[in-house]
Amino acid sequence: MKNQWILPAATLVVGAVGGFISGQNTADSGDEAASNERAASRSSSAGSRLGETAIEKNSKGRSYGSLAEISKIPGSTSRVQALINFYSGLSPEELAEEARKLDSLPMGERIMASMLLFGQWGEKDPLAAMEFASTMGFEGRFVKPTVLKSWASVDPVNAAKYYEANPREFDLMGRGRGGGGSSGASTIASEWAKLDPDAALAWASGLESGGESAISSVVGEVAKTDPAKAAEMLAASDSEDKGRAYQAIAEQYGAQDFDEAKAWIASLPADEQDAALAAAIEGLSSEDPAAAAKEVASMADGDAKDSAIRSIVDDLAAVDAAWAAEFLKEEASSDAQERGMRDLMPSYVSSDPEAALEYANSFENEEVRNTALSSYVFSNTTSDPADLISVAETITDERDQGRAVGMTAVRWYAEDPAAATEYINSTEVISDNMKERILSGAGMSRGGRGGGGGGR
Repeated sequence: MKNQWILPAATLVVGAVGGFISGQNTADSGDEAASNERAASRSSSAGSRLGETAIEKNSKGRSYGSLAEISKIPGSTSRVQALINFYSGLSPEELAEEARKLDSLPMGERIMASMLLFGQWGEKDPLAAMEFASTMGFEGRFVKPTVLKSWASVDPVNAAKYYEANPREFDLMGRGRGGGGSSGASTIASEWAKLDPDAALAWASGLESGGESAISSVVGEVAKTDPAKAAEMLAASDSEDKGRAYQAIAEQYGAQDFDEAKAWIASLPADEQDAALAAAIEGLSSEDPAAAAKEVASMADGDAKDSAIRSIVDDLAAVDAAWAAEFLKEEASSDAQERGMRDLMPSYVSSDPEAALEYANSFENEEVRNTALSSYVFSNTTSDPADLISVAETITDERDQGRAVGMTAVRWYAEDPAAATEYINSTEVISDNMKERILSGAGMSRGGRGGGGGGR
């Protein structure tokens, strides 16, 4: 089997698809019974099913008997649902056979189908799924987190044993943007908490490595429905590292009852209160960003406040980008303004590009202004590339300037090769190597002056 189709981009859908599959399979007893009936029906005709072109009708509509059939269904959502229905009725041996057929799909569909397939396989025969993934080389390491998540959703005890015995198989987990990915321990803990939160917390508390994030995942899961219970569980825990767990509870508390959240936060150790309050305000912001903006104004300056401000800007920008821009400029430190600019600019440029550009140029702090202008250029898909080039050239940081000019030049070359070629050949902002790549149609490569990317 060729494995080149598995890309790092697959990690973007691991959590979403794995969670969706788990939700589909544990929704209620009626759905589970229906699923089991379909599985039994398909198992009785395993030899002929893969050659059929249609299967029996069911409550969710037509079922399909092959990957080739499903790939022709109009509508991406319909294809995903059909894949879920199809894979749910396959035995582990049949899932292995289907895994070998994924190369026939276009790239995007291969990634999605692989996540759905291995998610089902992880519930039915996780050891076989892990063994198969091991034959895929490096690419298999992007599949194993899906198997682990699905395994933990139905059998967390054995999933945890496997993870603890083979931690290196999951070393790519937790490497999301900004380190915000989910580690193997926290993934298991979160799924386990849905089934037995007390047992999940006991396991997480005994981990030698990754315990803090796992504990946070357990209490965070409980806090989604009962923050007070989550707080009681954490208080009874012997863990010495509770900072992230405090924040996980505070965020859910803040979204559900901010006054109760503040009362609980006041009972925490003094050195944990600022971070917990920031998390509570972030939770409040998801429900009422205007109220969160008022609350954060009373916080002491520091990293905790900066973190909360970025979340508020992101939420406010979806409601009123100009309001979010004013808030960011008035309330935030220069560090927070830099980070918040990347959350603000896409919405601001979309709603009022002229105002967004004027706003970006209004900052006296050079680093903030450079970040604002870079974000403006990368967010702007409607202005003429020549105009964006002019903006990019005003960025004073050489590296940021090179990236902004280079990426805009790629777009310009695609739209107007003659005009773009004339500019590219005359500018000194883009390196000779990058000029050659752009003019050959190869686009940009990452890193270095004129490299790709969207900010530091």
